[in-house]
Amino acid sequence: MSFLEKISKQLPEFQGSNWLLRIPFSIIFIQQGYTKLPLDPSEAASYNLPMTVWFFVAWGEFFSGIGLLVGGILRLPAKWPWVGDLITRFSGIVIAGIMTGVILISEPESLFYVLFYDSFHVILYFGGLFFALRGNRTK
Repeated sequence: MSFLEKISKQLPEFQGSNWLLRIPFSIIFIQQGYTKLPLDPSEAASYNLPMTVWFFVAWGEFFSGIGLLVGGILRLPAKWPWVGDLITRFSGIVIAGIMTGVILISEPESLFYVLFYDSFHVILYFGGLFFALRGNRTK
C-alpha cells in the first residue's frame, strides 16, 4: 500500500456531507418558487408559458426544495427510511425537469453554449440529477 493510499484510508468519511448540497439547493428552489407566488399570468406570459405550466413550475420549485429537506430529515433514524429516499428522489426528478425546461426556454445556440455560459442552470440540473439518482443512499 502506497503512502498516499494509507493517508486516504485514514481520512474519516463524513456521512452528512449530502447536507452541504441539500441545504443550499433547498434554499434556492424554495426561494425561486416563493418569488413566483402569488401566480401572475403576466409573468407567465413574459416567458411565453401557459398559466398551467407556470403553476407547475412555481409549486414544483417550492415543494421540491421542501422535499429535499423533508427527505433528508426522514433519512435520519426512522422507521421507514425508504419514504425519505423516495421523497428525495422525486424532488431531484422535479428539479432536473424544471431545469431542463429553463435551459430549453432560453433557446441556446448549442450544448457547448449551455455548458460554458449557463453554468448556474447546469449546476442546478446536475444537482437535481444527483438527488434523483442517489436518493438518500450513502454507499
